[in-house]
Amino acid sequence: MKSMENRSEVSEFVFLGLTDNPAYQVPLFMMFMLIYLNILIGNLGLVALISWDSRLHIPMYFFLSNLSLVDFGYSSAVTPKVMAGLLTGDKVISFNGCATQFLCFGAFTSTESFLLASMAYDRHAAVCKPLYYTTTMTSTVCAHMLTGSYICGFLISSIITGNTFSLSFCGSNIVHHFFCDLPPLLVLSCSNIYTIEMIVFILGSFTICFPFLIIFTSYLLIFITILKIRSAEGRQKAFSTCASHLTAVSIFYGTVFFMYFQPSSSHSMDSDKMVSVFYTMVIPMLNPLVYSLRNKDVRNACRKALSRKRFHSDHLFS
Repeated sequence: MKSMENRSEVSEFVFLGLTDNPAYQVPLFMMFMLIYLNILIGNLGLVALISWDSRLHIPMYFFLSNLSLVDFGYSSAVTPKVMAGLLTGDKVISFNGCATQFLCFGAFTSTESFLLASMAYDRHAAVCKPLYYTTTMTSTVCAHMLTGSYICGFLISSIITGNTFSLSFCGSNIVHHFFCDLPPLLVLSCSNIYTIEMIVFILGSFTICFPFLIIFTSYLLIFITILKIRSAEGRQKAFSTCASHLTAVSIFYGTVFFMYFQPSSSHSMDSDKMVSVFYTMVIPMLNPLVYSLRNKDVRNACRKALSRKRFHSDHLFS
């Protein structure tokens, strides 16, 4: 098999980026820097908080900490490069660099889809079969679900990346986007893209639809169980355990379906860029906020951590 380099006459790609107006570049850089700092602090802070507080050492937060790592991972695959381009004007990325960015972004986003399904199953076990929860969601089961999510995510992304970058790019190297995403790359290829489109359709459908089916089924059973609870307080308590995850699922899949499941004839590169900003930067920033603001255990752990830090500071300077 020929190497990627030998299959392509293009050695680098040039992003058109979000704007070519110099007046907007510094403000956009400042905005994205603030967003990325929030992603960094929010997601890694949530991972550290869950690791620190023993009360959060349960399956739900085990998956949540990995969701935070994945959010940080796929945003980091894109955002720093975008920020560097806005600051320096350098919007060039090497062929191998583009393939690496494409691989990492696809792997982490695919893994998130499977992680959200694992979390939905966990919520189903907690609400529908609470007496069997500890025997159902054992540490071994959680580890297998987590490992399966990462393996599926990285395997699917590797297959799509390998097939995409085995295409010939012998014409323009101008990418009408701000990162290496599939639609703008396929536009540049001078190969027959039917095979890669079929591979992406099959694997993409599996990556989105299979986890979504698990999530839908889990929540259908959860809502049926909640409706059977007689007390309003009991229903509220049961629903509150799922509210944060349901919000995260709605944001993630709502954006995915809008981005990748609309007819190709209605695609606009400019509108796709705006959706991609939300997808690559805003969602990873929102998830820690959703779980922090809507989850009592996380809020209590955060207060405990802050009060302990305040106590140590007062003790140090007293």
